[in-house]
Amino acid sequence: MIESCLYHKLSHYVEIDDNSWDVLAQLEENEEPYCADTVVREIGTSADELFVVKSGWFYSFVLLPDGRRQIVSICHPGDVVGFADIAYHKACDTLVAASDGILCPFPKQHLRKVFTDTPRVAALLFTLAVRDQVLLTDLVKATGRMSAREKLAYFLLELDARHRVTHPSNASFTLPLNQSEIGDTIGLTNVYVSKSLVALEDEGLISRQNGDITILNPADMAAMCDFQDRHDQMDVSWFPAPR
Repeated sequence: MIESCLYHKLSHYVEIDDNSWDVLAQLEENEEPYCADTVVREIGTSADELFVVKSGWFYSFVLLPDGRRQIVSICHPGDVVGFADIAYHKACDTLVAASDGILCPFPKQHLRKVFTDTPRVAALLFTLAVRDQVLLTDLVKATGRMSAREKLAYFLLELDARHRVTHPSNASFTLPLNQSEIGDTIGLTNVYVSKSLVALEDEGLISRQNGDITILNPADMAAMCDFQDRHDQMDVSWFPAPR
């Protein structure tokens, strides 16, 4: 068995048996490469497919009434993209490649086999989808009530926590997003993103080198913006027993 990004991420939370892996592998049978800035799927188009991120970063956005962009999710390798659209026939947001990457598209119908044949994995996917709603609540709190410096601290801690699920020994992570994309996620202009990055660096909280970000003082940063790590551990005690 070759461990995929999806397997690697899910197995952080529960043990994946061979039968479950055979079912999950069907979600990654097809691959489609995308170059940075390519639109994968427009809002309002068919939502018959979901995607597993095999490599690269992707993000989803919606447009506000005045034409400004609001990025609502950032997707990393191992993420399943499209859970928010399961209840609808049309996509609720636009999906874009933030960097060169590969997506594995699969039809919604493939989830039937996951729910019928691998209930433990189905419970995990359901829990991850619910967690995404909590993350969105956290983002609303960050964008609505915090200073620019606090917003950026929250944003970087969130990315670092996600990265550590699959790279626990890595002290840094590569950030492929530009300042406009960061600003459109946390509600800042490019100028404030730049100033806040410099401020966090000057305070000795982060370091930057060749696009890599290192969190130097996670405890102080977390206290600054009331950050809660929603990624490291989740309650799996209620999941169906392994078969």
